[in-house]
Amino acid sequence: MKIKSLIIIIITLTSTFSFAQNGRLMKQKKEQVKSLKVAFITSELDLTADESVKFWPLYNAFDEKQSEIRRTKMKSYLDRMDSENFDTVSEKEAATLLSQMESSEEELHQLRKKFISNLKSVIPAVKILKLKKAEEDFNRKLLQQYRNKRNR
Repeated sequence: MKIKSLIIIIITLTSTFSFAQNGRLMKQKKEQVKSLKVAFITSELDLTADESVKFWPLYNAFDEKQSEIRRTKMKSYLDRMDSENFDTVSEKEAATLLSQMESSEEELHQLRKKFISNLKSVIPAVKILKLKKAEEDFNRKLLQQYRNKRNR
């Protein structure tokens, strides 16, 4: 009986340690991607020192708020859509989910509009457009690297 208990404890501790390590690795990967993104955007926008000092606090606040909206508000209905019993969603539940999606999308849209408005006093309009392109290019390159890594 003691051996079974000991084995269960060892397995539990090993699993917990493994999950903790995976959590740290995921956090490290996110930080690494963020650093690469900052470097890529800085390079693409060719920010002056003065622009950079004003730009990054705005961008970081925007990015954090955007991530928070996606993480908290959108996750709930995406989880529901991914669940096994999604085919049994009632019309009322579907309407509620759709309303939540629209609300979250609108909140993201308003956040981006405010961000762009704030940027207009910090960097020229051309650089704001370059920012949008740089973000898209970075995401495309990141996705391509992920696909290449997965196909190996």
